[in-house]
Amino acid sequence: MELVINGDRRDIVKSRTVEELLAELGLDQRAVVVEHNRVIIRRPALASTPLTDGDVVEIVHFVGGG
Repeated sequence: MELVINGDRRDIVKSRTVEELLAELGLDQRAVVVEHNRVIIRRPALASTPLTDGDVVEIVHFVGGG
């Protein structure tokens, strides 16, 4: 399936949900905010939000520091 992730088209094979996508990309779901087709997904809904071909996903990473 092809997704647009942070503006880049990518072929994703394994992921069927947003939670699986984050795992496939090696991202800690506690340290990101995900927008799926222009809707911000709350953490409890990551596992139940399905992905389909052509979806647009924006992932914002939190970085600690001072």
